[in-house]
Amino acid sequence: MRTAPRPTSAGERRALVLLVAWTLVLWLVTAVAPHDRGDWLLENVLVVAAVALLVSTRHRFRFSIAAYALFTAFLSLHLVGAHYTYSLTPLGFWLQDAFQLSRNHYDRIVHFCFGLLLAAPFREMLMRVVGVHERWSYAMVVVTVLGLSGFYEATEGLVAMIVSPELGMAWLGAQGDEWDAQKDTALAALGAALAMSGAGFVRHRAARRAAGSFSRS
Repeated sequence: MRTAPRPTSAGERRALVLLVAWTLVLWLVTAVAPHDRGDWLLENVLVVAAVALLVSTRHRFRFSIAAYALFTAFLSLHLVGAHYTYSLTPLGFWLQDAFQLSRNHYDRIVHFCFGLLLAAPFREMLMRVVGVHERWSYAMVVVTVLGLSGFYEATEGLVAMIVSPELGMAWLGAQGDEWDAQKDTALAALGAALAMSGAGFVRHRAARRAAGSFSRS
């Protein structure tokens, strides 16, 4: 079910310009002296592909400004991880010291945020393009995130086998955990489930308020 994009308002255009400017500036900053230039290049394939897809499809399908903001937030987390490599990100080390963790968990945070932040944009796409019913959209988003996350983990493993072993292991960031891919995928699904649970709760409360206002009138 395709819907023609509505005209963009002046406020929306300003918001989009700010989001694009933020992403570009952060990309330029994180491009300066990354920890591993080869790993940085591999990680930025995702950024280039995502931005190119969003720009190229905007005339046929336009997300809400909130969805574009969520995309920007996730890409920002990814750009920081690409600069340091995920296993060496300072925030992860700070959390490791503060909570006496066994490893740097920044990669786990980003995988969780993949589901948490991108669940709403995926729901927009499923409902407006695929035509998924609103009631089913919540569960379908979790399934979509689970599938995309698993596909990404499989692609990571394939790239790690093709490139040099050192670069491949740096990109994977498994830090010696043989269940790293499964945990990352599970965290993405958990993030999506929490986001959709929150969205469903808000919708349910709004529906109850609307029903109450109607009955009183």
